Amino acid sequence: MLFNSIDFAIFLPVVFIIYWFITNKNLKLQNLLVVVASYVFYGWWDWRFLSLIAFSTLVDYTAGRLLLKEYNDTKRKFILWISILVNLGFLGIFKYYNFFLDNFIAAFTFFGSDIKFSSLNIILPVGISFYTFQTLSYTVDVYRKRLEPTKDFIAFAAFISFFPQLVAGPIERATHLLPQFYKKRTFDYSTAVDGMRQILWGLFKKIVIADNCAQYANLIFNNSFDYSGSTLALGALFFTFQIYGDFSGYSDIAIGTSKLFGFDLMQNFNFPYFSRDIAEFWRRWHISLSTWFRDYLYIPLGGSRGGTWMKIRNTFIIFIVSGFWHGANWTFIIWGALNAIYFIPLLLSNKNRDNLDIIAENKRLPSFKEIIEVLTTFSFTVFAWIFFRAENITHAFDYIKRICSFSIFEIPRFPGRTDALKTIVLIFIFIIIEWQGRHGKYAIENISSIKNKHIRTVCYYVLVFAIIIFGNFKENTFIYFQF
Repeated sequence: MLFNSIDFAIFLPVVFIIYWFITNKNLKLQNLLVVVASYVFYGWWDWRFLSLIAFSTLVDYTAGRLLLKEYNDTKRKFILWISILVNLGFLGIFKYYNFFLDNFIAAFTFFGSDIKFSSLNIILPVGISFYTFQTLSYTVDVYRKRLEPTKDFIAFAAFISFFPQLVAGPIERATHLLPQFYKKRTFDYSTAVDGMRQILWGLFKKIVIADNCAQYANLIFNNSFDYSGSTLALGALFFTFQIYGDFSGYSDIAIGTSKLFGFDLMQNFNFPYFSRDIAEFWRRWHISLSTWFRDYLYIPLGGSRGGTWMKIRNTFIIFIVSGFWHGANWTFIIWGALNAIYFIPLLLSNKNRDNLDIIAENKRLPSFKEIIEVLTTFSFTVFAWIFFRAENITHAFDYIKRICSFSIFEIPRFPGRTDALKTIVLIFIFIIIEWQGRHGKYAIENISSIKNKHIRTVCYYVLVFAIIIFGNFKENTFIYFQF
């Protein structure tokens, strides 16, 4: 079920009414409703994949209960590794089996051996990378004794399958979200209004910015051999705003929807395109994944505590694994490695934590130095996104080669160019709104501070009409559903 669909527009108020008006006096019943609603939400795509979530939930719940009763370190590690292997095993089969098989065959073919294996004709379950990492955080934290294993199976199932963030995050930690299912929730009007406001902004990002950018990004990337370097550069810019509007829009809708039900989810995006260096960008982009890799991979590997070689090694590992997490394609691996190359100089010069504050804090405009830093970081990011979007490595390098040709100085020409100008204007307006709201958790959060009720109402109506007039209502799926 898509957030930007009629189905969800009907589903959400129905669940909301049952949640607050029928099950509100019984916490366990409320949690059970969350589980049922979440399974309906996920099963809307393909009910067969519900068995994967159910089995993963059962395995990790059991692992937690066994870890509670086990004090022998060897046996505790064995239980942990069972959980890890089961969860990553599912992920490996559905997402990476064909990738490794194809590369295995290609390697033997290169050395003159002809071997044949059958690839699997399987569909990638939506959101499997997200809920796999979420449930793994529970087992690992229980193993580390940072979290008391739950006895409440319904609460645990609700935590794993919580429908607002089930298929594209944020990837919540058990230490943060699971305890919220133990406590009685009471409806808070101001929180609900804030949630609706964030949902509205998320829909604007998705329907107006991302989906309008998508039609031109797809056109240009899918026919890159036909266009000039200037057109390809414009296509890369369209994709840059498409993926941000699409993914952060999903996160805003997920977080806002959670507020309607009395839950607090972590912030997943913090205005990343205003970053002054690539380290700041990764503190602001897909925060739940970045911090997950930091806590469960980078730090256990030694983090930055070792010598120079260890710092470089661990940085490359975390970025390459992050790239591979996104998809079974060498383009994602190169995208991750490229970001590691961007990051290494900052790490080695101890400048990776220079920009922890908000850019131009308490100022209307950034300084000239900050403008140059933001534009430089943004340019590096756009370049890396080419690998992320390209069909394969050959496509990516050919795309870059054409951008670097003399045709970069030509006027961009492609079908729908005149209509694309409207999207470019919308992007500029979007940037201005994001800049004005960069001090909040999302761009229009500060509307709540406007004292005049009529002005607040006008702001909401403007956004609603902008979505109606300029929105793309083809129910385009979210990019990160494929991950």
